[in-house]
Amino acid sequence: MPELPEVETVRRGLQPVMEGARIVAVEQRRADLRFPFPERFAERLRGRRIEALGRRAKYLTIHLDDGLCVISHLGMSGSYRIETEDGAAHNDGSKNTLHDHLVLHIERKNGGAARIIYNDPRRFGFITLAEPGTFDCHPSLSGLGVEPTGNALSGELLAQLFRDKKSPLKAALLDQRLIAGLGNIYVCEALWRSGLSPARAAGSIAGRNRASQADALAYAIREVITEAIAAGGSSLRDHRQTDGTLGYFQHSFSVYDREGSPCPRPGCGGTIERIVQSGRSTFFCARCQK
Repeated sequence: MPELPEVETVRRGLQPVMEGARIVAVEQRRADLRFPFPERFAERLRGRRIEALGRRAKYLTIHLDDGLCVISHLGMSGSYRIETEDGAAHNDGSKNTLHDHLVLHIERKNGGAARIIYNDPRRFGFITLAEPGTFDCHPSLSGLGVEPTGNALSGELLAQLFRDKKSPLKAALLDQRLIAGLGNIYVCEALWRSGLSPARAAGSIAGRNRASQADALAYAIREVITEAIAAGGSSLRDHRQTDGTLGYFQHSFSVYDREGSPCPRPGCGGTIERIVQSGRSTFFCARCQK
């Protein structure tokens, strides 16, 4: 399932084309994806100007000039592509057009027309609406924690969030109520970079004597997310960018999906192991992650 870097990559790909554009027509080719489309969905989008494209955790947000907001989750196989007037630019030919479920016909702010196409073979994604003034309290967004990008995520904040928590550190990092948008891949990578075991109690990094560990983890999270976004995400299975190209951060994995490989940390000499935590695979080095 696409994680935060993949969704942010999609947002950045769509932004230059969509921001400031007017939606002139909407093709809604089915009544539902994972959930039904909202009532009068196509009608309410038609004629609106796109003010901004945003992202909250793993959700893409499209803010319209009447205060309405489109909230899109890509699920396991959802993707967006752009088709411009020549019909060739940004067109991912590997996608089966039978799974093109939503098409936005737009007039770009600098002239010219384009189509924004949502494709989703498995239909685990969904697209819904937040009414004007209800964005922050929308059920999909209201319970989300701090974003794992920027200086807001600090060691001090991690210590506050995890204080007295006995759950495994990896489980706490995946708790979207605490930190929004972190997924399995990047948690494994961040824990390895910070030298912390995924199985230790989350609360063990709180306290003055553990401040350096909390700082190291916060830095590793921000670093790995930033690098993954710059690489266009990790193209595992279905994820592609809006121009059809694959992200390549998977080539930089230190531990994820590398069970049995030597630990890449200089001088460690350990081997990457795999365990299962809460039904999810965890990859780590037991020698250097404590």
